[in-house]
Amino acid sequence: MKSTILKICITFIFMSFVGINISAQTTVEETVNELDKYYEQARKLWNVPGMAIAIVKDNEIIFSKGFGVKDVDTGEAVDENSLFAIASNTKAFTSACIAMLVEEGKLSWDDKVVAYLPWFQLYSPYVSYEMSITDLLCHRSGLRTFSGDLIWYGTDFSREEIVRRAKFLKPTYGFRESYGYQNIMFIAAGLVIEKVSGMSWDDFVATRIFNPLGMDRTVSSINDLDKKGNYTTPHNEVDDKLITIEYLNWDNAAPLGGILSSVSDLSKWMTLQLNKGTYNSDTLFSETSQQKMWKAHIMQNVSSYSQQMFPSIHFRAYGLGWGLMDYHGRKIVLHGGGYDGMISRTVLVPEENLGFVILTNTNTSITSPLMYKTLDAFLSDLDRDWSAEYFERNNRLNESDPEEGRVKNTEPSLSIENYTGTYSGKVYGDVKVFEENGNLMLQMMHTKIFLGHLTHWHYDTFEIEFKQVTSLPKGKVNFILNAKGEADELVIDVPNPDFDFTELDFKKLKK
Repeated sequence: MKSTILKICITFIFMSFVGINISAQTTVEETVNELDKYYEQARKLWNVPGMAIAIVKDNEIIFSKGFGVKDVDTGEAVDENSLFAIASNTKAFTSACIAMLVEEGKLSWDDKVVAYLPWFQLYSPYVSYEMSITDLLCHRSGLRTFSGDLIWYGTDFSREEIVRRAKFLKPTYGFRESYGYQNIMFIAAGLVIEKVSGMSWDDFVATRIFNPLGMDRTVSSINDLDKKGNYTTPHNEVDDKLITIEYLNWDNAAPLGGILSSVSDLSKWMTLQLNKGTYNSDTLFSETSQQKMWKAHIMQNVSSYSQQMFPSIHFRAYGLGWGLMDYHGRKIVLHGGGYDGMISRTVLVPEENLGFVILTNTNTSITSPLMYKTLDAFLSDLDRDWSAEYFERNNRLNESDPEEGRVKNTEPSLSIENYTGTYSGKVYGDVKVFEENGNLMLQMMHTKIFLGHLTHWHYDTFEIEFKQVTSLPKGKVNFILNAKGEADELVIDVPNPDFDFTELDFKKLKK
């Protein structure tokens, strides 16, 4: 009798266990199916031509799919192997490369940068000497967010020349005092890797990360895209119409954002991260190094708006190549990437052994609502339409008056030829203003794509449009006259969230 009862109990327990597992599997499957539908609906709402998304959970790829098209002109479909520029998601790769060199005893996190780059200088001798390898990777240099980006973006400057010119940038904060997202410091980190390893950054990241993980479609330069094939085209929206734009070469800034990859390859990268540096039986870096990279090294502000919008977020910080925050009671490790015509996002939830990546081929904010929708689906019962909310807010923010501040019916102080000449500044170098067919033109001499026609706006201010950079709005060029009434300086101001043209101090060179 006891034996029969025992068998019944065991059978009941076994069936209950199986039932729980089946239920859990069904729940995950249903979640993924619902997300699949949501992703496509959001893509159409945001007018994103193509995107790809992968989700890994408990060492398995539970979702990997392409949506839409690689190119609106060809209509060819995106799949899980289609390549996108991942831009600043590259920073985590650069940090991992440093971690490997630390573990090999070739450098230390606390080593001074000048020990490897003796010429390295910033705005003060103290900061130049004290800047450590860790400081390079966590945005606490004292420079404000994106300061100096016009030194590298689209220019003919080498990686070393870019970092050398950073000494002319002016700080906004005290050293290690506040967060200021600094791309140039990651180029410096790439140069440290090259100095210590004897390999280019590109060869090191391929040899030490891409190859061991089997990321055989991932590259670090657009020059390699044709060899791989199946790559997406960047897009932008101009006059409510999607257009394709050319890839811009980021080779001189590759350690901060040069990688191009697919969601299939990046699933392997996320699995490595969630497995604390190990992929299959290969350990690329230790759990100790991972914790160093996932530790908060500088805090970020959580605004009152953010507190209202995301009540479960209590902190934001930056580690080494990774952003950090909490959401629904879990630690979130994440990063975004913004390339010309492509936006991306990588998100890890270590406690849930969960990760996902979103790659898109146009300039929109869609990755943010998709991130929160995916997190909600796995971490809570919240059913909020983040896509619709973000889309409405985005449209409100884009409303502006193009004529605001203009004084009509004014004339320039000088004739066209008296504005012409070469204007120069220590941060960037030369800008040439010249006359062409009766029109006033401006060319930033180290950035071919920054060529624009100047149209009189008011007084000595002219409107400029860099037509080759469709993501930028029209801006202004203000000529400053000296006591003699001569054009002596110029200030370029193109309002946008990425590049501060006003920090480039241009003064006219005397003939």
